[in-house]
Amino acid sequence: MTTALAPHAAEPRARFLDLAAAEWLKLWSLRSTGWSLLVAALAVLAFNVGKTWDDYRYWPQDDPGYADRFIADGIPLMHAFGTDAGTVMMLATGAFGALAVTGEYSTGLIRTTLAAVPARRSVMAAKVCVVAAVMTVFGAVVAGVSFASTQAILSAEDAGVALDHPGALRVIVASALFAPVSALVGAAVGTLIRHGAGAVVGSVVLLLLLPLVLSDDRHWSAVLVHALPYAAWKRLVDIPYATEGVPYPWSVGGAWTVYAVWALAAAVVAVTTVHRRDQ
Repeated sequence: MTTALAPHAAEPRARFLDLAAAEWLKLWSLRSTGWSLLVAALAVLAFNVGKTWDDYRYWPQDDPGYADRFIADGIPLMHAFGTDAGTVMMLATGAFGALAVTGEYSTGLIRTTLAAVPARRSVMAAKVCVVAAVMTVFGAVVAGVSFASTQAILSAEDAGVALDHPGALRVIVASALFAPVSALVGAAVGTLIRHGAGAVVGSVVLLLLLPLVLSDDRHWSAVLVHALPYAAWKRLVDIPYATEGVPYPWSVGGAWTVYAVWALAAAVVAVTTVHRRDQ
């Protein structure tokens, strides 16, 4: 007497939350993740706090109106997140996003991942969401701590500003979101190059070197440089922005739009590229 074999039950498709949880575990299972974020945060804070402390140390005590002029010129907000700190933030988070993608290719883990979950776009979308979430929290913490610490130092000379000071919240939000935008750009470059060192170099070229090559003294060049994340961040944190002497001024709304377009475009590139190429 023979018995009919029961048909195999169809294996349920992985839920997106499960994929995101798996990507979260893979990211934080690496000891280097926490250390790299800590080093990047300390480097950013060192630039901002160091510059602020330098001003506090050499404060002109014989000029009673200096603090008012200091605030009127927007210098406290410049110290809250300076250009050097922004550059470090951009490079560190861009490299983080690139390595978050290329790490699986260099170790061969991507084959195991895609064998377990053939839905490549879903896997990459989950990775992109995890990277964006981690970088958003990282950027918010670093920007918030930087603002609080720099203004606490300046408050000793009555030159610090509060969170409700005009432009303060914009500096914090723009600097915080600069981290996920840069990381997503790095992730997109990583999906295209699929090599750790090459992806990091590519993100540096795209995020830093390209804005340095272009200038805003000609219309076509100004259009290109204004369309880059680095220039958008500098526009957003430049609170006392003066249009006089600027050949082609642009708006805060335009800078926020650049942020949104780059983040969305980078996510789309990362998700679609992994589907169209072999592993």
